[in-house]
Amino acid sequence: MLDLSDLDRRLLAALREDGRAPVAELARRLGVTRATVTSHLDRLVADDVIVGFTVRVRDESAAGGVRAVSLIEVEGRSTDDVIRRLRGFPEIGSMHSTNGAWDLVAEHTTADLVTFDRLLNRIRSVPGIINSQTSLLLTSVLR
Repeated sequence: MLDLSDLDRRLLAALREDGRAPVAELARRLGVTRATVTSHLDRLVADDVIVGFTVRVRDESAAGGVRAVSLIEVEGRSTDDVIRRLRGFPEIGSMHSTNGAWDLVAEHTTADLVTFDRLLNRIRSVPGIINSQTSLLLTSVLR
């Protein structure tokens, strides 16, 4: 990865706080010119340090939903097949391979506990999944 300068790190932190901040505002906050901010942004994008821009929504917008993380153990060499099947579950927002006792970590959201229960049954019935452990996400304390 690119060797980031102090200004690069401060610029990335400012963008994490407000990814829609105008260049002029970023320049003011960082104590540099707009041209400096623009050139650093352009370089960070070109070097794939910044790989995209997105929107963050308040947790309240998901009020009433059930968010959880499932740790999944996969049998033998069936990981690719399990991943392929789980990618088709619209409730799964992200999935990660991992080391240790668990092979996959899946983050998912459902509208209510009834739907959550059905999702867990669907996950557990995927061929190749031999064990899972799921924890509900309550309050986000750091994002």
